Amino acid sequence: MASPMRSLLTDLDRYVQSFRLFLERSTEHQSMQEFVERQLPDVIASIGNGKSTINVLSVGGGAGEMDLQILSKIRARYPGVTINNDVIEPSADQISKYKERVAQASNLENIKFTWHKETANEYESRMNAEKKTKKWDFIHMIQMLYYVKDIPATLRYFHSLLESQAKLLIILVSGKSGWETLWKKYGPSFPLEDLCSYVSSADLPRMLDSAGLKYQLYELPSHMDITSCFIEGDKDGELLLDFLTETLDFAKTAPPELKCQVMEELRKPGCSEIRDGKVFFNNNLGVIVIEP
Repeated sequence: MASPMRSLLTDLDRYVQSFRLFLERSTEHQSMQEFVERQLPDVIASIGNGKSTINVLSVGGGAGEMDLQILSKIRARYPGVTINNDVIEPSADQISKYKERVAQASNLENIKFTWHKETANEYESRMNAEKKTKKWDFIHMIQMLYYVKDIPATLRYFHSLLESQAKLLIILVSGKSGWETLWKKYGPSFPLEDLCSYVSSADLPRMLDSAGLKYQLYELPSHMDITSCFIEGDKDGELLLDFLTETLDFAKTAPPELKCQVMEELRKPGCSEIRDGKVFFNNNLGVIVIEP
């Protein structure tokens, strides 16, 4: 009998809901903010040398929260320089939130925003069709490589768009995170339907090495409180379970045996740590900075 399980990405509203809850319950953005504060200034130290304009490409920019923090660091490093910030983002809802955020922010003078409602693949196809090759001083892809069909080809394409002093920054889940443990063990049981691929920072060195690219790796500690996942019928717990398994209504549609195994796995040290009766999922992130 066909499983009633469906990919979470078949219901974008619920996906966005579960994603927002994930951000609320996890230290994801705090970990990234710390990286932006402490390590990004070194990463961007030479991207704008001698330039009057810096071109930045955000691939999968979402609602712009991290983008604006990155831009403020670039602005601080290169005061008075014009920054062209192009955003590739397939969700109209996320783009409108991004535009609201820009409208409310101060200190964005000298920054020009252009939004493209498309996927990374659609951007590449459009550029090829228009026979355009625009070069960029800084490209970043934050938590978006899961939604790309051919990751090595995507990395090669965007790497080919780098200027000589530029950098390509990638953030995704760490190979040492609970995600890696969960996906390796149960990924084949979840209904991805080709909408998403399980990739972590552990997979990238092999791809980058075979393409002959130079890069640096960083590990960012992060966790997420998933205690509510273990409370039967808890609405937030069910949303977080959907996010963890990329499955729509996992608690209601998963076969009882699979649900039981996943719930057990989520409590184990490979996935989580139990402190003061609460369950904290290991949400560590991997950062890869690729040279031109």
